[in-house]
Amino acid sequence: MITGKTLTEYARLVLKIGVNLQKGQGLEIICPVEKREVAHALAEEAYKVGAKIVQVRWHDEIIDKIKYTYADIDALTEVPKWYVDSKNYLVKNGFCYIAVAADDPAAFKDVPSEKIAAAAKARAKALKKFSDEVMSNGLRWCVVSVPTLAWAKQVFPDSKNPEEALSEAIEKTMRLDYPDPTSEWQKHIETLERRANFLNSARFEYLIFENSLGTNLKVGLADEHLWLSAKEIAKDGKYFVANMPTEEVFTAPHRLKVDGVLKSAMPLCENGQIIDGFTITFKKGKIVDFNAEKGYETLKHLIETDDGTMRLGEVALIGKNSPIAKSGILFYNTLFDENASCHLAIGKAYPTTVKNGDKLSPKELKEKGLNDSAEHVDFMIGTSDLSVIGIKKDGSKFVLFKDGEWAI
Repeated sequence: MITGKTLTEYARLVLKIGVNLQKGQGLEIICPVEKREVAHALAEEAYKVGAKIVQVRWHDEIIDKIKYTYADIDALTEVPKWYVDSKNYLVKNGFCYIAVAADDPAAFKDVPSEKIAAAAKARAKALKKFSDEVMSNGLRWCVVSVPTLAWAKQVFPDSKNPEEALSEAIEKTMRLDYPDPTSEWQKHIETLERRANFLNSARFEYLIFENSLGTNLKVGLADEHLWLSAKEIAKDGKYFVANMPTEEVFTAPHRLKVDGVLKSAMPLCENGQIIDGFTITFKKGKIVDFNAEKGYETLKHLIETDDGTMRLGEVALIGKNSPIAKSGILFYNTLFDENASCHLAIGKAYPTTVKNGDKLSPKELKEKGLNDSAEHVDFMIGTSDLSVIGIKKDGSKFVLFKDGEWAI
């Protein structure tokens, strides 16, 4: 468990490096109800920084499971206007936003997938305006995590104290085991920025991913695409780090220029259900076939959410020697697992991944090749033998990854 002095350092790090909270700003925190001490620490440190107001929304998976079990589809798909308005209020009033993601990977394993899918689809549709603002950096936001008992038991099933084991692992990914975590984060951000700068100067038109697992995928990149890293700039001009931890550099695929087959390298936990051993085939940017050894129906509902979930919205590069990858831990949590492996995402692309994207209309973004959707779901394809080749407009090739690691 992250407690005491470490919890205080954690809260300060998330507020300073994560959302870069400024004096006079509001802050909303989404937090599991069982980890209320984390919300307390974040709130206290936020007020010390000078926050105008801190509000907390509690998340309770047990209540959610009861609702999914007994409520009918009509009730599950009704998203109250007051809730939608409350989310849009955050953008309008310049709030920062912290989400503590600590879901039990098997929380809803016994719940019919069609119920979860219907609720998720309705929620995504209702909150489309808010999610568009989040992905366009209309507010400063950060996703972080802390261990919960149910989740820890999934990650460390044989441990006598799984929550403590998971806590230690998370502290390392957050660089809290260093004397000066903030300084270590600043160094790390600089390393990621150098990689993004190299890729931006190279101007690759396509990336080709291949490994022995069966991935053979050609991914075209959006017109005037930009590679981004940990440090992003919000519309108010202030920097923030959207994910802590983070090891990636990422950009936007071209929605019409993806061809070939990908195979998942790690399980994906989506809405409390696990999808594993899945294969997806693309032709001219669109999914034309898919299957999964586990969680097929969950994958099917996800892909069929809307037109945009039939295409890719992100491509991200992470070497096999990232701290999370080297830990050898399967976290069953995308925040961590995506930072152990090169990954892709189906659904909406970040407008900020093309030049002046935050100022372009939806039509103009589409013309650049960006995908749009109510969803954005990351999944991992990186393996220890992954090869990534960059291809320029003149046909010249450059080895970016060899045997799962950066070659630059």
